[in-house]
Amino acid sequence: MSSQLKGTLLIITGTVLWGASGVLSQHLFVDKMISAEWLVTIRLILSGIILLCVDAILHHGDIFSIWQTKDKIPLICFGILGMLGVQYTYFETIVHSNAATSTILQYLMPIFIVLYLLITTHRIPRKIELFSIFLAMLGTFLLVTKGQLNTLAISPAALAWGLTCAVFAAFYTLQPRQIIKRWRSTLVIGWGMLIGGVVMCFYQPFWEFTGIFDLDTAISFSAIIIFGTAIAFCAYLESTKYLSPTKISVFASLEPFSSIILSIIFLNINFGFIELIGAFIIIFAVTILNI
Repeated sequence: MSSQLKGTLLIITGTVLWGASGVLSQHLFVDKMISAEWLVTIRLILSGIILLCVDAILHHGDIFSIWQTKDKIPLICFGILGMLGVQYTYFETIVHSNAATSTILQYLMPIFIVLYLLITTHRIPRKIELFSIFLAMLGTFLLVTKGQLNTLAISPAALAWGLTCAVFAAFYTLQPRQIIKRWRSTLVIGWGMLIGGVVMCFYQPFWEFTGIFDLDTAISFSAIIIFGTAIAFCAYLESTKYLSPTKISVFASLEPFSSIILSIIFLNINFGFIELIGAFIIIFAVTILNI
């Protein structure tokens, strides 16, 4: 198997599993009455432990050295504002809308990164950047209004949570770049998840479970943790060894696509023609921005 094919299969696996985890999360929220807060807490803690164990196996148990350096402060900030911020706002968007809409709104993240960099570097935006921002705004408008100026297809709360999620995702992407360069992505992400989960325990302890717990719940929850988080993340990281950043960003658009398709098939979510056009415009806007 060629390195390009291996990388392609890995990135497709990672993005599709991420999309599926959002659909499974909505299933737990709606059908099993599990709170978003509890799922965020337990997902971050367990996923963080799994990633740290993987890192310890790969790097001979050296997972605590980072706490003896100045990087511990930005690591804590990443865990709270980055990891916890993204996970909590993403799940709240699902609660107020659906998994597909939440994933699409989160996918606006690169647009916020571009806006941030334009402001901080004081440079004139390129035409492609302006065009991408315009398309992203147009796609968001169509997605949330169905093209009608006097109504919203999703609740104001869902829109607010979704846009906030995109902002946190931009922070999540930009803030830890330097410490990841100095350390390892599995180490930084693993600690970030664990920190975020521990902090979330002060608001929603994982031992205070509410909802329906049965075999279906256990299978869905295990799939979210193992496949939708640990395996998806490892597959994504492994793909970066074989593919260029441009190809990775293009294949990443499969996440909202998979979320839309799986939501329609398994959750009976109805997307109108205008909403689908809006979703595709957003995905296209982000894709051309990364090419």
